[in-house]
Amino acid sequence: MEAWEVVRGGLVADGTVKDLLYGLPVGLNKLDDLSGLNEEMNKYGGTVRIFVDNLEQIKFLEEYEKQQARPKQWSTFIKIDGGQKRAGTSPKPESFNPFIKTVFASPVISVYGFYSHAGDSYGSTSLEQAESYLTGEVRLVNDTAAMALEVLADLPQNASHNSPFVLSVGSTPAAHSASARAKVTSQLHGVLELHAGNYPMLDLQQLHTTLIGRPRISQRVLGTVISYYPGRGKDGLDEAMCDAGAIAMSKDTGRIPGFGEVVGKSWRLGRISQEHGTLEQIPPDPLSGRIDQTLRVGDIIQIVGQHACLIAAGHPWYYVVDSDGDSSADRVVDVWVPWKGW
Repeated sequence: MEAWEVVRGGLVADGTVKDLLYGLPVGLNKLDDLSGLNEEMNKYGGTVRIFVDNLEQIKFLEEYEKQQARPKQWSTFIKIDGGQKRAGTSPKPESFNPFIKTVFASPVISVYGFYSHAGDSYGSTSLEQAESYLTGEVRLVNDTAAMALEVLADLPQNASHNSPFVLSVGSTPAAHSASARAKVTSQLHGVLELHAGNYPMLDLQQLHTTLIGRPRISQRVLGTVISYYPGRGKDGLDEAMCDAGAIAMSKDTGRIPGFGEVVGKSWRLGRISQEHGTLEQIPPDPLSGRIDQTLRVGDIIQIVGQHACLIAAGHPWYYVVDSDGDSSADRVVDVWVPWKGW
């Protein structure tokens, strides 16, 4: 989402959006943009929040604010590494305690809370596994909040922080297993927040978790069959070509084979190049309702992809159909234009 358009679109002024989190550990080259955005949001009572996970970020934030006519404090999430080895500082006490002590001592940081994302939860194949990942995430940020409170107790009272801390956890599988929250709320050292990931659209990666069924997936990419190759595929099955390739579908894969499934057809998007994809005929699967093996040149097909987030980023607008209304599910009822860039 391109944050400036959220402001220019009036969503901050009307109170719809009250805060924006810049979704990567903050970079020095982003501070001018983020400062300007924060100043604009402040006019309407909003704020911009940032991630930090390294003391070098604290150093350049302090140097940056020294050069400003009106130095400010940045509302900050501490990103915690839950073992995925993506972004995040270590939760081990021997490294976390001196880290958070330095953060609390900084005049340019106000600690808003602690943030984790269990990317490994996408490997879940049951509700119990997803609940386990979510419970582990909550324990992670809760334990770091407890350590932070212990450090705070030994510091001067002017250390700036949100009270209570916000403990932000979640992923798409976690959003489907949020009942795990009940196991940990009695010991929380802050207010729990759930970021729900790809919950509204879903995709084949989420289908593999078994937490959703195919009817829950709301994203489709329309493609056209542009050529056909009888008997060219595995075991003498047919292949075809469509005009949806990597730009339309991304090159993300998952545990379900291929780059996408053709809705209602026993075909999948098996191979892709930049501008086109190779469709592979597969044996009928009555359980999924994909039993129709026919395709013809000129057919317009619906393809459900592996990873809706990256697929959506490749398209300039989204056609919205309402399958719950009285009209046909093929009737477009709205067009959504995403804010993107940055």
